[in-house]
Amino acid sequence: MTVHDIRSFNRFYTNVIGALDYGRHLYAPYTLTESRVLYELAHSPRTDAADLRTELSLDAGYLSRILNKFEDDGLIRRSPSERDPRRRHITLTARGRDAADLLAERARASVGALLSTVPAADHPRLTEAMRTIQELLSAGRPPRREDVLLREPAPGDLGWIVQRNAAVYAAEYGWNTDYEGLVARIVADFAQDHDPHLERVWIAEVDGRPAGCVMCVRDEAPGAARLRLLLVEPDARGLGIGDRLVSAVVEFARGAGYREVLLWTNDVLSAARHIYQRHGFVLLAEKPHRSFGADLVGQDWRLDLHEAHE
Repeated sequence: MTVHDIRSFNRFYTNVIGALDYGRHLYAPYTLTESRVLYELAHSPRTDAADLRTELSLDAGYLSRILNKFEDDGLIRRSPSERDPRRRHITLTARGRDAADLLAERARASVGALLSTVPAADHPRLTEAMRTIQELLSAGRPPRREDVLLREPAPGDLGWIVQRNAAVYAAEYGWNTDYEGLVARIVADFAQDHDPHLERVWIAEVDGRPAGCVMCVRDEAPGAARLRLLLVEPDARGLGIGDRLVSAVVEFARGAGYREVLLWTNDVLSAARHIYQRHGFVLLAEKPHRSFGADLVGQDWRLDLHEAHE
């Protein structure tokens, strides 16, 4: 391996990325950097201007001009941060989320067109090659909080949610395949019929690999969203992934116009319970039950979005 090899690969990959935006339609009417800011606002709960500047390594003045443009176009709203009144909290408006969704759909279509030129039998090889590059270039450095990416599910991720929920809860709590069946039904219902404006899945990624997940779906109760299937891989805990995933659900539910977020969990899941409490969820009721081959205590929790926002 030489410097020439790396520079040659960089030139090749830059040409590939350029091909994705052939005709300059992928990001229009936004620049690449503006599109990155929109993506970050749509997928990360860390939406203070200072956090965006750090996450994207942008000049403060440049980012400020982008945000001013977005506000003039009705894509974002800014308000004092709950963490620090000196900061400005930024959220996407409905128009802003539509713009982010359109860019995401264009990106999926472009990448899909690129992948269509690769034989299906070679897809695993390509995926492993990309993961190998990420792993080798980050070798010797433990993952950091800033390495965590929240993204939409890619093909295969919904199956990963089912498999990892089943495996992790079997290993840590001894739950049987009844739980895997429950998760499979939840995921299948989402995959077959969901409104992307009101329901969403997030995958937390670390070093190119899925490390956590959560879902936000409509509840049967009017005006209520339901948080489901929060999971963080054991070797990725301690990076704040669970907190970021719950934050993403809360911010999305508020932006989608829900009045409350509901969830059901079990009292043995103490780490998750502490996250819910930090975000303002209140325990409504608990009841003993026998499920998944274990004696458990189920709990219903609720977050009032209007009260939490005040």
